Amino acid sequence: MNAILKVDDLTLEVRWSARRGTLGLTVDRGGELIVYAPVGCKQGVIEAFVREKRLWVYTKLAEKEALRQPVATKEYVSGEGFPYLGRSYRLTLVARQDMPLKLDHGRFKLLRNEAANGRKHFIRWYSTHARLWLGDRVQRFARRVGVRPAGVEVRDLGHRWGSCGTRRVLNLHWATILLPASVAEYVVVHELVHLQEPHHTPAFWRRVERTLPDFAERKRWLAERGAAFVVL
Repeated sequence: MNAILKVDDLTLEVRWSARRGTLGLTVDRGGELIVYAPVGCKQGVIEAFVREKRLWVYTKLAEKEALRQPVATKEYVSGEGFPYLGRSYRLTLVARQDMPLKLDHGRFKLLRNEAANGRKHFIRWYSTHARLWLGDRVQRFARRVGVRPAGVEVRDLGHRWGSCGTRRVLNLHWATILLPASVAEYVVVHELVHLQEPHHTPAFWRRVERTLPDFAERKRWLAERGAAFVVL
């Protein structure tokens, strides 16, 4: 038997099951909220559970909304803006320079005859700088978290910002370097803590908070605005 429950500004479907012993909460593909509850669980208990999970719910809803938003692709022409560590830098096409792309005096400069390969050159530039910047942050925060990763790899991870492999190697998306520094650091800490806590349990989030007391704000920013930084 199912029922509709409204908790503050959230509307949820409650599904009872005799096989469940604990409460569970999911956000469906379309953004529908579903609570799985043991038979006989009181409404007040369910409402308290949902309120406890409210930050997680808002984050998941924001993530799904961001993924549905159309993201404009970049044009490799003078005047187009490209992000780097949260700031936007204008592109200038130039006739000659010693490398295809560089950041010089507050502007990206791309060889005009390489504009057709602009995306490739930007990804290469971002990846190179991400290895240096993120590698430094991994070392710095690893000491604070109390872990020793086996290494750091920067590559295209699709819709994921990071992952932690079985070899204790941190995998980070090259586009992480486009985010504001504080948000990129949250991605780093998130993956480092996974070396201690594989799953997103309360213990996991407590460890993240010990390293970044304002992690919730950084996490929310990433969920709401991060998707716009992946497409070039």
